[in-house]
Amino acid sequence: MVKPDAQKQKFIIDLLKLNELNTEGCPACGRKFTLGETVVVACGAWEGGAKIIHENEAVWDRQSSAYVERRCYIAQRGKTD
Repeated sequence: MVKPDAQKQKFIIDLLKLNELNTEGCPACGRKFTLGETVVVACGAWEGGAKIIHENEAVWDRQSSAYVERRCYIAQRGKTD
């Protein structure tokens, strides 16, 4: 079940966002975004606060009620895959 807070931070890429975000691509994985992809606003190891990344590159952190970039989340929790 997805929490209401998580839903607020998730959206689908439209043409306007696609044009805005694809100059740099996804900060988490480096891939470009595609029209209709689901993305989330997440914090990570980059500078400048939360950014938009691919949903599969993020983990919902219940403690902070926010998405966190997967590798950053694993490093914070001391877990390994």
